[in-house]
Amino acid sequence: MLEFVVRVVGVLAAFLVAPLVVGQAEHKVMAHMQSRLGPMYAGAFHGWAQLVADGVKFVQKESVTPAAADKRVFEWAPIVAILPYLAALAAIPLAPGLVGADLDSGLFFVLAVMSIGVLGSLMAGWGSGNKYSLLGGLRVAAQLMSYELPFVLSAASVAVAAGTLSLTGIAHAWNPWWLLWQLPGLVVFFIAGLAELQRPPFDMPVADSEVIFGPYTEYTGLRFAMFLLAEYAGIVVLAALTTVLFLGGWSGPGPESIGWIWTLVKVAFVSLVVIWVRVSFPRMRADQLQKLAWQGLVPVALFQLALTGVGVVVF
Repeated sequence: MLEFVVRVVGVLAAFLVAPLVVGQAEHKVMAHMQSRLGPMYAGAFHGWAQLVADGVKFVQKESVTPAAADKRVFEWAPIVAILPYLAALAAIPLAPGLVGADLDSGLFFVLAVMSIGVLGSLMAGWGSGNKYSLLGGLRVAAQLMSYELPFVLSAASVAVAAGTLSLTGIAHAWNPWWLLWQLPGLVVFFIAGLAELQRPPFDMPVADSEVIFGPYTEYTGLRFAMFLLAEYAGIVVLAALTTVLFLGGWSGPGPESIGWIWTLVKVAFVSLVVIWVRVSFPRMRADQLQKLAWQGLVPVALFQLALTGVGVVVF
């Protein structure tokens, strides 16, 4: 019982801290990439408390429910958006024995609950009673249908190579030459993951120049903050899953007892790449987004899966 409580507290602490760290990094890293200061006044050192100040601001604001909204769907949407990422973090290992829930089908579980998180955006768009929110929600649905397939196929390639659906087992089976063998799958997985999270350049559902803020147009206060927190939590989950599947998880120089440090370093690196992509690429049009998914990522993911199958049988 005590071990279970410790694991739950650890996962909750990671869930509360890691997204805030990624959010603060996005503020500052984007600022430096664009040759500007970024937040500087909240916090004595380099604006470190900006995310805390933003959180206080959101708590103080009134949460308004539009008269035309479906109240129950509208109010539950932020919760549905954020909770799946908490569940996903519980199944991703930091090091051998350092995992909230070591599931035999951990990869299947994480992919399943990550797809549930997108339903929060769909509920927000449908329940807001706003035509711009509804249009954003429909864009979310179209994007989810397009990118879920390459996302799952590229992850399945790793599971086939490792011979297990356990994330801990996949991390144990990893070896450095996977970086070459599974490189196409890594690229597909990362790009599809960005689209699943609606991160730039795949942020068409929340395009402020077209649909104001997409599914989240009618949200204020703490509910809006929960959607932002869900986005940052999604980045952490995507980075952690990429680390375990393709970058060896806790593998690195030194004893296995410091493996959790290597996991966190790799997660931080992948998160920085996510931020870099946001700064470097413009938003894609709807036709470009669909073309990339069906004519680009899906064929590459199928090729990677076939290559892995042949490699497992031959070698």
